[in-house]
Amino acid sequence: MAIRPDALPTDPAALTEMVLALDVENEKLRVAMQTLKEMIFGKRSERLATLVAEQLALELDDLETGATPPAAANDDAAAAKPSDKPRKKARRNIGALPKHLPRCEQVLEPEATACPCCQGQLHKIGEDVSEVLDIIPAILRVLRTIRPKYACRGCTDGVVQAKVLPRLIESGMVSTALVSHVVVSKFAWYLPLYRQVQILAGQGVHLDRSTLAGWVKRAAWWLKSLYELQLRTIQASPRVFCDETPMPVLDPGRHRPRICQFWAHAMDDRPWGGPAPPAVAYVFADGRGTKEIAAQLTGFSGILQVDGYAAYKALARDHGGAIQLAFCLAHARRKFVEVFKTTQSPFAREVIERLQAVYAIEAEIRGNSAEQRLASRRTRSAALMAALKARLTEMVGQLFSQSKLAEAINYALNHWDGLTLFLRDGRVEVDSNTVERSMRPIAMGRRNSLFSGSEGGAESWAILASLVNTAKLHELDPQAYLTDVLERIVSGRTKSHQLYELLAWNWKAARQRTAQAVA
Repeated sequence: MAIRPDALPTDPAALTEMVLALDVENEKLRVAMQTLKEMIFGKRSERLATLVAEQLALELDDLETGATPPAAANDDAAAAKPSDKPRKKARRNIGALPKHLPRCEQVLEPEATACPCCQGQLHKIGEDVSEVLDIIPAILRVLRTIRPKYACRGCTDGVVQAKVLPRLIESGMVSTALVSHVVVSKFAWYLPLYRQVQILAGQGVHLDRSTLAGWVKRAAWWLKSLYELQLRTIQASPRVFCDETPMPVLDPGRHRPRICQFWAHAMDDRPWGGPAPPAVAYVFADGRGTKEIAAQLTGFSGILQVDGYAAYKALARDHGGAIQLAFCLAHARRKFVEVFKTTQSPFAREVIERLQAVYAIEAEIRGNSAEQRLASRRTRSAALMAALKARLTEMVGQLFSQSKLAEAINYALNHWDGLTLFLRDGRVEVDSNTVERSMRPIAMGRRNSLFSGSEGGAESWAILASLVNTAKLHELDPQAYLTDVLERIVSGRTKSHQLYELLAWNWKAARQRTAQAVA
């Protein structure tokens, strides 16, 4: 509401207080407006090189001094010092295509093989061979199953016929491979069912979207036990990453989606050569409170690596020390990145640069044993983090308590014990990017599908996305993996007590052993 002249105070002290309050409010509004502009038009990268490059593009005077943007601050940036480890070769097919792909030869003969001079027969003296990557588009076919009957002409009984093979959908019109294709297209490559219906219609097969939804639901029913085993395996690990993201669910009574949640539980010991393979399991829940996460982690004890969400803190308090929280350094850094983007604060840039040095050390020691990582962190990173805490403590007293920079500093200081747990345990990561990366497939699927049609559909989504994305973490073909797993479960070749064999990492190991035995 506009301030009327007659409403202004006459007391100079009160007037000064009003001006200062308005100045603070204006500053907050300017920051909010700049943040919104950055969200809509700005780059989303948190790399320091990107942030400073954007600033230098506007400060033309600095260009004349030859200012060079510093190295990236992300955890995936190259180390500041040369590492003794050989650099991993880029996985490109330059000059040669993968050897495991089948070759289809096309021989181009000349129009004539007679000598143009003497008309004698020309002899082959060599050949030029070139290879290009080709594709055969997906071909729909009808798989006919014929079961011959045999009987004895001299007897009246004794008709012999093969048994009917178990099917994923009894009396259905679809094979296991096609159901797997629909599931993988939706949950691995984010292709909504209505688009798949259109693709099938282009090949002359007209189906309703509800039919494909029924196939997906049936596949999730068969795979639920395997999913639950994978979730229990993750939660049995002494170190678990956890995160949550909204999942809109259609509520017919309200005529609009209801916002529920997907919780992600992940494990991955590859950065230090530990026993836990990479895996993720999603859990559908109505909300994102302490009650929901406590119900999912019943009986868990160990290290939970999370962001600063209050539900995790309440969970740790309720478990009386059985759960130790390791907070995410990337989340703390992100708050300073946001401040730097909107205000170009020199102190925010200083904090980002200090954290860049910590991430550079992490890049160097990634892949070392937990003991080696802990020794390097204590020798090098501990001093950097101690100096950073001193600077944060020194600066926070000089700032207005409601400023964005003060909020970022207070967040880091209030979570300092969890942010520095990696300095006391070599198995702990500096951030929760492991589970953050696993949330991207959910975000991509949600962006394309907009919402889940029902709670049952959301539960099926969680089951199938967990198995498919874990297969992708192990660099498996999710189509081949899911088809084989479904066929083994439906046919009964793999019993319920043998389901551990179908977990992605065990399935991959078995395939590798078979390939080595054949070779």
